[in-house]
Amino acid sequence: MAVDATTPTLAAQITNSPEDCKGLLVTEERFIFALQAGGNPRKIAWCDREDNTTWAPLATNEAGDIELQTNGEIMQAARMRGRTIIVTSTDAHIATYQGAPYVYGFERVGTACGAISRKGMVALEAGAFWMGKEAFFFFDGSVAKQLPSDVQDFVFGDINDNQRTKVWAVHNSEYAEIWWFYPSGNSTECDAYVSYDYGENHWEIGTLDRTCGSDQGVFDEPIWADASGILYEHELHGIGHGSYTPYAESAPISLGNGDTVMKVNQLIGDEGTVGEVQVQFKTRFHPNDTERVYPSATTYYDLTNMPTSVRFTGRQVRIRVEATGNEDWRVGTMRINAESGGRR
Repeated sequence: MAVDATTPTLAAQITNSPEDCKGLLVTEERFIFALQAGGNPRKIAWCDREDNTTWAPLATNEAGDIELQTNGEIMQAARMRGRTIIVTSTDAHIATYQGAPYVYGFERVGTACGAISRKGMVALEAGAFWMGKEAFFFFDGSVAKQLPSDVQDFVFGDINDNQRTKVWAVHNSEYAEIWWFYPSGNSTECDAYVSYDYGENHWEIGTLDRTCGSDQGVFDEPIWADASGILYEHELHGIGHGSYTPYAESAPISLGNGDTVMKVNQLIGDEGTVGEVQVQFKTRFHPNDTERVYPSATTYYDLTNMPTSVRFTGRQVRIRVEATGNEDWRVGTMRINAESGGRR
């Protein structure tokens, strides 16, 4: 029989399945969870094991449903090792398989930790991370907690709150990172990111247009897409960066509690590819002071010869390392020779 490849096959509703759902999840036990089943924002329904047409609970099957005891609406669910986590707009719950007659047991594991969007969570083997409306959260296997973040104020001050439902998260397992993409300023699409390295416990922020993606697995590298529908293969060991200039910039550093002025006269670099990066310093004498850039806003210190002589003063200092060209550069720990002194 000839098949017309240009004629699409239309999707059809699964027999007897609930309608008006906001999401589906296949649990580790091979049940389908229907989220917000029947249009009820707090209801979860599940079919019989490996039978997606049996949804009516009977003594002869393991289908069932439950209405979570929450004031919020179900936002997202994800499977972990042996459990399923469900995050609402206000709290978090864990579903654990128990067998007949109740099939699943549900337990609240966190309050005041609702998700910002329906795609803002990443689940790992033993835990989960998600972005909330004003903070980041994680489930450590026993309870949901706020995740301390050095960039929290910046991110939630930068996000376009009218477009927050577009926030999405992706796991970059090769480097033990969770990435969240969000629309910044007045943007209507995700054009900025914040990432958390849970292996080394540090945060990064930046600008990048990505609207969906998947971690490595079927493909050797992560595949992420931009708003125009172009797919990108990430984490390749190439040197093409398009129109972007790769850089790394630190948070402010200070001597002691920041009440002592630093007089810096030397930079001791730790560069693996000599001559392929350049450095700027940004200083302030107090948090609300005008930021000063050294050597200037448009020039950089050359690290070809190290140590490098520098000269500036400030109570808090940030360092920016930027590529000099389209190279596969890398740096280690940058150090400065700083002495305490007066403001002059």
